[in-house]
Amino acid sequence: MNVLIVATAQYLLYVLVVAAGVVWLIGSRSDKLMLAARSLVGLVLVGVGIWVTAALHVDPRPFVHDPSSVALFAHPADNGFPSDHSAAGGLLAALVFPYRRLVGVAMGAGAVLIGVARVAAHVHHAQDVAAGLGIGLAAGALAWFVVERCLGVRIRSWAFLSTR
Repeated sequence: MNVLIVATAQYLLYVLVVAAGVVWLIGSRSDKLMLAARSLVGLVLVGVGIWVTAALHVDPRPFVHDPSSVALFAHPADNGFPSDHSAAGGLLAALVFPYRRLVGVAMGAGAVLIGVARVAAHVHHAQDVAAGLGIGLAAGALAWFVVERCLGVRIRSWAFLSTR
């Protein structure tokens, strides 16, 4: 069981990244441009969100706080708040959902599984994971809004430049 927890906690995020890449690959030219722009904006927003919340709240990791709790894999004893993995999973799910709803829901479930596995592996508390998911989802939603407002018309007009 520990092998499954560790694999989910450490590697499921890569599966989500590949799934998002496949959604990008099968999209139209304008969808590709919009998703790429939203991804860049979302990455910046999630990075800022993680940085700000980590500065405002310190939560030692479970294996630091409680010596009887042993992490299932090697991890630095730094601030665990918020969960970077959960934030990335939430961002990916939020970005993909409007293009492919079923894939987005599956990615959201994957992001939750990553968080649960990281709690079970004793490298995060539940509040770390919940905050990470919230930051990722909020960054994805805000990226959609920002790109639509600032670049939406311009990016869609570039779609005609595709070589046929």
